Amino acid sequence: MGLVRRKWYRFVLCATIIAFLVACYLKLQSLSNSKGSMSEHTLEYFLNKGTIQRKDAADIEWYHAANSKSKLIEALRGSAQMIEADVLLRGQDPKEPIMAHPPDNDSDITLQDWLKEVVKSDKGIKLDFKSLAAVSQSMILLEEVRDQLQGPVWINADVLPGPGGKATPLDPHVFLQEVAQRSENDVLSLGWTTGWDVNVDNHGYSWEMVHQMEELCRSLKQPVTFPVRAALIPVSFPQFQWLLERSDRYSLTVWTGKDDVLNVEDLLPYRQNFSKTRIYYDLLESQVKLFKGLPGYSYKSN
Repeated sequence: MGLVRRKWYRFVLCATIIAFLVACYLKLQSLSNSKGSMSEHTLEYFLNKGTIQRKDAADIEWYHAANSKSKLIEALRGSAQMIEADVLLRGQDPKEPIMAHPPDNDSDITLQDWLKEVVKSDKGIKLDFKSLAAVSQSMILLEEVRDQLQGPVWINADVLPGPGGKATPLDPHVFLQEVAQRSENDVLSLGWTTGWDVNVDNHGYSWEMVHQMEELCRSLKQPVTFPVRAALIPVSFPQFQWLLERSDRYSLTVWTGKDDVLNVEDLLPYRQNFSKTRIYYDLLESQVKLFKGLPGYSYKSN
């Protein structure tokens, strides 16, 4: 009888251990899958809304600089899925977050009123912080409407010096301290200050620049997109290939300055060698049309 009991105990112990190991494996798989789906949250949202027909980040349309009442109304009525606006602290009393791009330091709409209008829509938003002083108050205002916001929220700032950059970046550690704990479900859009001049040889993003950015983002839990200047990335393909390989939380948002000289064919290596879910294209309408008409545009199927 004692032998039978010992065998039974051994069987129960082994079964318990096996069940525990299986549970751990399934949990790890779940975490891995959720990590991947989290990085595609923006696409999944608009796919479910029916405003895009496939998981292709190039199909996301952007409305820029919705920094006034009239611009915001236009953006909310338009076809763009994502509305971008700039946030800074008003230059005079009352000192409060407003929607404006330097050198402007005043606006006819505050961030608080801007958000009151946005929550009535299903659009996504990208708040581009131009002033560190505006961040703390802005995150409080954003928190007050969290439950009402339907679309994705992107929080953007240039936090490191980049190629040709003359503007002073926001302190990355202070910025992330303000936003990281309050933006657990947001996309953090972290970029470099850049410049472009038609009269000089414009350098791309160096290895040091991408290494610094990866070190800064390594411990973050949120999906991170890196806004990169289209005219500067053709010579930086190895650097960004390395950066995207570091985590499936990472993506690129390719943007252009209105006066930049860009050959859209130079963007094809990014289109052809990375998943379509990981490269957003925030280009001029004419450039988007040219880019999507290139023979190699539909090269990659995933």
